[in-house]
Amino acid sequence: MTVSGRIVTPGGVVEGTLSIDGDRISTVAPDASAADRWILPGFVDIHTHGGGGHTFTTGDAASARGAAAFHLRHGTTTLLASLVSSPFALMRDAVLAYAPLVAEGVLAGVHFEGPYLSHARCGAQNPEFLRDPSLDELTELIKLADGTLRMVTIAPERPGALDAIRLLAEHGVVAAVGHTDGSYAEVNAAIEAGATVATHLFNGMRPVHHREPGPIVALLDAPSVVCELVADGVHLHDGTLLFAAHAAGPARAALITDAMDAAGMADGEYDLGGQAVIVADRVARLARDGSIAGSTLTMDAAVRQALGAGLSMADVAAMAATTPARAVGLGDQVGALRPGLRADLVELDSELRVVRVMKSGEWIR
Repeated sequence: MTVSGRIVTPGGVVEGTLSIDGDRISTVAPDASAADRWILPGFVDIHTHGGGGHTFTTGDAASARGAAAFHLRHGTTTLLASLVSSPFALMRDAVLAYAPLVAEGVLAGVHFEGPYLSHARCGAQNPEFLRDPSLDELTELIKLADGTLRMVTIAPERPGALDAIRLLAEHGVVAAVGHTDGSYAEVNAAIEAGATVATHLFNGMRPVHHREPGPIVALLDAPSVVCELVADGVHLHDGTLLFAAHAAGPARAALITDAMDAAGMADGEYDLGGQAVIVADRVARLARDGSIAGSTLTMDAAVRQALGAGLSMADVAAMAATTPARAVGLGDQVGALRPGLRADLVELDSELRVVRVMKSGEWIR
């Protein structure tokens, strides 16, 4: 099978043909008669809570399958199921419920955004469930998950956080820093302990101050940290998006959706972690205080937003696929259009709308 167009590879854009053998990319070759289409690697979303009326936050496998199918139609061929702060019983049940979906390839793993987060910077996280990191909880989850658990977001200022980050790193689980009121020094200590991802940089974090740089400067300046960016024009001004992308570079900036079940749905009232959320004009906010509550974003829309802000197609493709794949240990399998990797790709038309999506060498749309 072959696909023709402007193929966005790690080495640049190739006007040509991409050949597929089974579920793998075999060759990328120039072709002067290439079609008028953009061919990008399948998007890799490492932070999403649901979409299409389905959620990952309840630990329900059928709902998770529906959310994954919704995002797949928008070009996301690899995604983590992100839960919000929850009781331990739900965390345990979700790992067990989602393990078969990971084995099947529907999901790439589970991400727990919390519950080990800051009350002061909890955002749309349910404060009822916030608590200090527990090595006992994490040890049990790691054992139960048997590879299903990919990432946990922690506020490094909480007691026990550094030990928790070390434990996660020792077992190959990504430790992310987020929803934190920590100081520059506390966040640097987390990075030293093994944290390698910044959960939706700027959002849910103490803001920058020139005499106390805080978490944003520490994370943005750390060569080992990949910074998540929600490119929806709501979480981040386009100028902030550009600044962060330029400061980190495409190899350290990852587009995410942070989407909730309301993505792709009508305005109205929804639920996120037991809290009422009002969606109006595509913006999701908590009913109780107006805090931004996830997004209604899809990855194809994030790509268009980033391109509209002024980033290049090559950089955006890296940020939407290559960098997030590497951030969660999947860079040797997916995230780029090069021989040997899984044949996951998105075909966009001249207006950057999804024409069709391929996963594992098969067209699904």
